[in-house]
Amino acid sequence: MMTAGTARADREAGAVVDEELKASEPQHEAVPPGAAQQVAARAALAAVPGRMPAIYLGHGAPPLVDDPLWVIQLAAWAQAMPRPTAVLMVSAHWESAPLTIGATRDGVPLVYDFGGFAERYYRAQYPAPGAPALAQRVRELLGHAEPTVDSPDRGLDHGAYVPLTVMYPDADIPVLQISLPTLDPERLLAIGARLRPLRDEGVLIMGSGFLTHGLPFLRDFRFAAPPPGWSAEFDLWAAERLDAGDVDALADFGRAPGARYAHPTTEHFAPLFVTLGAGDGPAPVTTITGYWLGLAKRSIQVA
Repeated sequence: MMTAGTARADREAGAVVDEELKASEPQHEAVPPGAAQQVAARAALAAVPGRMPAIYLGHGAPPLVDDPLWVIQLAAWAQAMPRPTAVLMVSAHWESAPLTIGATRDGVPLVYDFGGFAERYYRAQYPAPGAPALAQRVRELLGHAEPTVDSPDRGLDHGAYVPLTVMYPDADIPVLQISLPTLDPERLLAIGARLRPLRDEGVLIMGSGFLTHGLPFLRDFRFAAPPPGWSAEFDLWAAERLDAGDVDALADFGRAPGARYAHPTTEHFAPLFVTLGAGDGPAPVTTITGYWLGLAKRSIQVA
């Protein structure tokens, strides 16, 4: 686990960190009237009584917790869904093969895997209960098809805990994070399908990434910056494929307009496929749209 102290030491030593943005003073997007109600209404379109949905969201960087619109949207989304018995988290910020099961003890630790932000972000806490029973179910469901290993000291990275602090701020729902063992869409779809029965047990399967994530190509670091052309083009392409339920086209996203800039590395798109694999109903419903730093924060829910 990386503590706040070791995070500071790594930054001072010039260590490479997972994510660094260059935003200056926040210039947040205005909160439009009815923002919460709009998200709740969209979420209701992808709800099945007695069953948890599966979701994919854009997790943002640590300053997400200071963005009024995003906080309202994520909080409304959580309130519109049934209360989960546990959260199974698949974040863009943990790639490890074979599929690795993170900490299961109470007070799951955090990993401060980012740099360039105010010191207070390295003091964030999210002491969620552990989920050892869920970890065992994951092992059972994946079986021999997807071998697993345990990493009992690996905590929640910022792709996991940052949205949870907004969606479930009381930290009273058990959380388990598992790694991305691959970035191959077909294999991730298969993993999601094997984990699908968890939804009937009240588990919220949450893929956490970002629909566009071309950080190296950003030039305007205002939070409310307009999207670059590649970000808007990829977002529009993805929206059309998601609305059509065209999983095959989404899995072939390298051919999409703007793809090489939207995803110079593909780990932020990859969790989407676990979410899609966990669905077996109609096309996903988009719950959140818009941009942050010009990056598409489109988020979806599957029934």
